[in-house]
Amino acid sequence: MIIFRYLSREVLISTTAVTAVLLLIITSARLIKYLTEAATGKLDADFVLLVLAYRIPGFLELLLPLGLFLGILLGFGRLYLESEMVVLRACGVSHKRLVLYALGPALLISALVGVIALTISPWGVGEAKKIFAQQEARSELELLTPGRFQSQSDGRQVTYAHALNPEDASLNDVFIAQRNDNGHPVVLVAENARQRYIDGQGRFLVLGDGYRFDGQPGRADYSATRFGEYGVRLPEAQAAEINEIEAVPTTALWGASGSKEQAQLHWRLSLPVLAFIVTLIAVPMARTNPRQGRFAKLIPSIIIYLLYVTLLTATRSAVEDEEVGVWALWAVHLGFLALAANLIFADRFWEAVFSRIPSLPALGRGKKAKKEGSA
Repeated sequence: MIIFRYLSREVLISTTAVTAVLLLIITSARLIKYLTEAATGKLDADFVLLVLAYRIPGFLELLLPLGLFLGILLGFGRLYLESEMVVLRACGVSHKRLVLYALGPALLISALVGVIALTISPWGVGEAKKIFAQQEARSELELLTPGRFQSQSDGRQVTYAHALNPEDASLNDVFIAQRNDNGHPVVLVAENARQRYIDGQGRFLVLGDGYRFDGQPGRADYSATRFGEYGVRLPEAQAAEINEIEAVPTTALWGASGSKEQAQLHWRLSLPVLAFIVTLIAVPMARTNPRQGRFAKLIPSIIIYLLYVTLLTATRSAVEDEEVGVWALWAVHLGFLALAANLIFADRFWEAVFSRIPSLPALGRGKKAKKEGSA
């Protein structure tokens, strides 16, 4: 039990550190994207951090298996490098028992990934999509940023407002350039503007105390019309439906028969299995010779993991396109489970193969040897 707790602590500490670093990198990149959308007016700045928080479970369902895989490689690799595994082997801890010890943290991470993938992640995606839908449904007046020229109505209108009066939500010193039904430019200038809803007609941006200028560039027959109030119809807000398959609750996917729904359901069920199988692969791959260095098998191990995830992703896309059945996803898992079993039970053969991997060059040690040779 003491050995189990010691090994579990090593694995969980390394897994937590690796996952935290990967999550920081992913969230930083996504935060930059959301800040860019907030700067262009597509997303309210008040919702940036909230949307990012809703998307974190979706990141963790993929980062946790990778963090566990790298955590075992780094944690067990350190024990091999410092000859602690030699001591454990001398105490009767076989390679098979080492795999059983590693399954403790693996079951914990697999259970956590299962909860996130089946419940928390779909809920987070749904909440994030609701926020984006609300932002897309905002009227053009609500998207207006005081002090900036903004293109609206697919480039057919440019609007500018000098300031926003927070007391009555009115705009001051408004400028609107648009084209009429004939394609001729129309310029509206007003001292103030506010939104008004008229029963049976919809929403209007009512301009007060201003001018309307009509005319064609290059001709002198411009007309200027002064008005006390002038209404510009605003497009009605359309509530965008959330059709993203990732936001569908898992309970709703059980009874669905569509290929996309089935692919999404079995993908969510595959993620805990992924965390379990990569553990079985990582334990034998973590075995290194102290002369080879701690990271001797890191690159081959990452290649195996990337191949695993790539095959799962490609198979999921094939299931969505109805090219293969959902059995193909589980066939990929069985293939890599067979690989893990081969690495575990044919450990002597693979130990002889991997022992031929050249050690990583040690820069400091090489310089020291060169100095001794010259002396």
